[in-house]
Amino acid sequence: MKTRVKSGLIALALGLLAGGATAQSFPARTVTLLVTYPAGGGADIMARLIAPRMSEKLGQTVIVENKGGAAGQVGAASVANAAPDGYTVMIDAASFVINPHLYAKLPYDTEKAFRPVGVIAAFPHVLVVTPGFEAKTVKDLVAMAQAKPNAINYASSGTGSAQHLAGAAFVKTANAPMTHIPYRGGGPAMNDVMGGHVPVFFANIASGLPLIKGAKLRPLALARDTRSNALPDVPALSEFGIKGSSIYEWNGMFVPAGTPDPVVDTLAAALAFALQSPEVKQRIADLGGDIIGDGNPAGARAFIASQRETIGTLIREGNIKIE
Repeated sequence: MKTRVKSGLIALALGLLAGGATAQSFPARTVTLLVTYPAGGGADIMARLIAPRMSEKLGQTVIVENKGGAAGQVGAASVANAAPDGYTVMIDAASFVINPHLYAKLPYDTEKAFRPVGVIAAFPHVLVVTPGFEAKTVKDLVAMAQAKPNAINYASSGTGSAQHLAGAAFVKTANAPMTHIPYRGGGPAMNDVMGGHVPVFFANIASGLPLIKGAKLRPLALARDTRSNALPDVPALSEFGIKGSSIYEWNGMFVPAGTPDPVVDTLAAALAFALQSPEVKQRIADLGGDIIGDGNPAGARAFIASQRETIGTLIREGNIKIE
């Protein structure tokens, strides 16, 4: 019996030593950034932007792999079940905090299955309208909505999307009752707003900028408390006394729960290095984004907790459900 106990203790000690050695030598091979959305989207753009700089810092190749489906759930489930060794890193979006409030059951426990490494960038929404729409200012829009409750429609990329929640936040904080029209994606929604079929939309600033500058969409306000350098002439909603509507499109970096602290620290340092790169900073700024917390775990946790609370309240009070 003593021999078995002794053998077990030796095995445990060797396992712990091996784990420590692995963490200390990380990374010893290629690191994969697994994006939970298809190629070409915001999360994919951010992953491919930071990958070369992270590779430079880590001294190993960093590749990007896309595994989309079910609003990010397919890719997230894959990462949740991956070895917690730092070689599979998830790049997710706002759905990370939205999905737990919308779906009764997920293939993972969001709060227990992952560790945040950092937030890459957050992109505010811009309240835009069809160029010929009657409302010329936010005050006009609010007055129209209050005069004829729910007569004005606003589009989104789908029920429970960040764009939908940005609209719901505006309806609530501005006391501007409007009707939500969900689409299957941001592209079709934006096309219908440009065409005048639905007059109001909360566009991700990154995708909306070219259309705003091309006069195909008319901006009324930035859906947050401060202006953006990307649209310096567009007022923030706070300038109209409307606060508490800051719902962002954002992209964060996560690893499976159980990943050792030294590995998380190494990845966080590589992300911070990438975000400090002049070309990365400029690209994010050009897209209207903000770097949050300099890519560190503490900043990520604070930002994610804030968004989780805001979004959870919106979904509960608005009785928002997947149709």
